[in-house]
Amino acid sequence: MTYEFKLPDIGEGVVEGEVVRWLVKEGDVVREDQPLVEIMTDKATVEIPAPRAGTVGKRMYAEGQICPVGKVLITIELDATKAADAGAAAASASPGQGAPGAGSEGSADRVASRSTATPAGSGAVVAGGSNERGAAVLATPATRKLARDLSVDIRLVQGTGPAGRVTSDNVRAHQTRGAGGMAVGAAADVEAAGAAGSARQPGQQGQEGDVRLPFRGVRKKIAERLVHSKHTAAHFTYVEEIDCTDLVQVRAKANARLAARGTKLSYLPFIIKATVGALQKFPQLNATLDEAAGEIVQRGAHHIGLATATDSGLVVPVIRDAGRKSLVDLAGEIDRLAEATRAGKASREDLSGSTFTITSLGMLGGLLATPIINFPEVAILGVHKIAKRPAVVGNEVVVRDLMNLSISVDHRVVDGYDAARFVAE
Repeated sequence: MTYEFKLPDIGEGVVEGEVVRWLVKEGDVVREDQPLVEIMTDKATVEIPAPRAGTVGKRMYAEGQICPVGKVLITIELDATKAADAGAAAASASPGQGAPGAGSEGSADRVASRSTATPAGSGAVVAGGSNERGAAVLATPATRKLARDLSVDIRLVQGTGPAGRVTSDNVRAHQTRGAGGMAVGAAADVEAAGAAGSARQPGQQGQEGDVRLPFRGVRKKIAERLVHSKHTAAHFTYVEEIDCTDLVQVRAKANARLAARGTKLSYLPFIIKATVGALQKFPQLNATLDEAAGEIVQRGAHHIGLATATDSGLVVPVIRDAGRKSLVDLAGEIDRLAEATRAGKASREDLSGSTFTITSLGMLGGLLATPIINFPEVAILGVHKIAKRPAVVGNEVVVRDLMNLSISVDHRVVDGYDAARFVAE
């Protein structure tokens, strides 16, 4: 019997999902609750488990393609016993409780949707698979990937995290002890790499030494959002040179006082503090444009997004109510968010809800950039490196610590004069 597994409703308002990565290939034998595929929506990346045990029939969508909710995602061939069980389960399901278009397979779809929707790269716990005691295995997508890469059967790993969650350390320790398992998805990865390498668009001739990489997942989602921002907001950028000599001295004194506590401040907490102060004076930069209502919404909270580079691309974790935090608190939150984001463990709340964004490359900050607004915000501040350069003070040329700030704003909402006054403030 062929079981048609339809993409379940995996989040409020979600109508489709992109197939990021298949974890099984056609012909594979899969167990119930074994991870099948990673699906990305505009809100989350979800690892979806198998609703039934059997043999993978046909994968209906290739990696990078979009599958609507309620459409058949994959078929699974069931043996006679499993087919009878599936039919009984479908017959007992209440009508109207499945995913849209799921029909009598609503019960199975609900089983599949037990995976917790998580922001791209987040570390929220995902249930799927059973350990040797028959209980659900709790593990993040990153931990499951590590287990597959190390050929460790995650069902056999003893979890020590919250609620028995299997952590990456648990997987590594299990592998070190010599306990192994069957690697899942390696053949699919090879297959996908071959397909990506062989794909050619008309007029695109492969040259010796070319490397073709799949344009999908987080990278594609970033691209879509940046293009949307550029096509929607009327960008313009204003740049000013800032004398940071006093800031350099204040930071040095603060770090000398904090040394005994093992705390060290970067320049970013000071810049965040100054930014919030300026936003309080110029609330039109802490805003969004509600075109449908014909209103500019000046946000009451100051949730500062920090553009952060990760292996998957640029991600924006958020410091909530930044103005209420001390410099030391801001430093701690910056470190926490940076570590969680780069490790793929940031929560949904960590990655959403910013009202204004700062982008900084730290010591690699360069002299000038024209950042793209983090839509639907109306402004983004680019912070560049502090360096000793000659400056005129009074009638003398002296060495000062100088930095450029660049701010891109949506000219539909913010005038150039206000952007300039904001940076000056």
